[in-house]
Amino acid sequence: MFRMAFLKTLLFLSIFSLLFTTITLEVQASPPSNMVKTEYNSESVIQSQDKSSKSNLQQNSSNKLKKKSKTTLSELHQKYPGTMVLKGPKNQRIALTFDDVPDPRFTPAILDILSKYHVPATFFIGGKRAKDYPELTRRIHREGHAIGNHSYDHPLFTKITLAQFQSQILTTEQIIYDTVGVRPSLIRPPYGEISEAQLKWAKQQGYKIVNWNVDSLDWKGIGKEEVKKNVLSHVGPGSIILFHAGGGIGSDLTGTIQALPVIIETLRNKGYTFVTVPMLIQTSETKK
Repeated sequence: MFRMAFLKTLLFLSIFSLLFTTITLEVQASPPSNMVKTEYNSESVIQSQDKSSKSNLQQNSSNKLKKKSKTTLSELHQKYPGTMVLKGPKNQRIALTFDDVPDPRFTPAILDILSKYHVPATFFIGGKRAKDYPELTRRIHREGHAIGNHSYDHPLFTKITLAQFQSQILTTEQIIYDTVGVRPSLIRPPYGEISEAQLKWAKQQGYKIVNWNVDSLDWKGIGKEEVKKNVLSHVGPGSIILFHAGGGIGSDLTGTIQALPVIIETLRNKGYTFVTVPMLIQTSETKK
């Protein structure tokens, strides 16, 4: 009987020991509640830092994009006032300018009017046009008008590389020089557009970029009255006025030819004197 009691006691102790071991293992396998919370908070902090870093990266990228945005023509004019010209001094002198020449359809009629009224003007010549119509180019020069460079084939300068821009200017310059013996100091960008890199190069080479502050909008093929209104309602002391004496296929500059005599007479009656752009801004017509 004593033996039976001993065996029962031994069995009880074995079962108790087994239960104690199981409970201990479960407790060790399960981390304390504060550890779970700590791990969760750590992950939250990491996620928060990731969001913050992403936000900073996006902000930096946005700032870089803003810095790379194209400088406007107005900003370029303010930054390079001696190189980029929109108008002359505020006196009673004004300059008539004609783009996209020579063109046998319109340029001769414009030259006839200027000759009749003894008005000197500035013609911005395209290299390809000068090559195609050398005699008309020589007539412009022979009749006392100033000559400027209007690129070789009228690209949008802001869409071409610096090397291509340089080629457009230098090729045209050589053609003009071979035709009339002049290397123009004035450049008029097609559409009036130019990049800062191109402007810097032009400045280094001794060129001046000449845009305008009065636009006749005659390239639209508008009539005489509209051309007159566009000019006379905006002209003022020192104005540089944009006309065209040539254009592409289908161009119609009849409105310019008809309006020009009236514009000249009206402005003269108001006391204005017509001069070339080099005279207006007091610079040399040719490169130094």
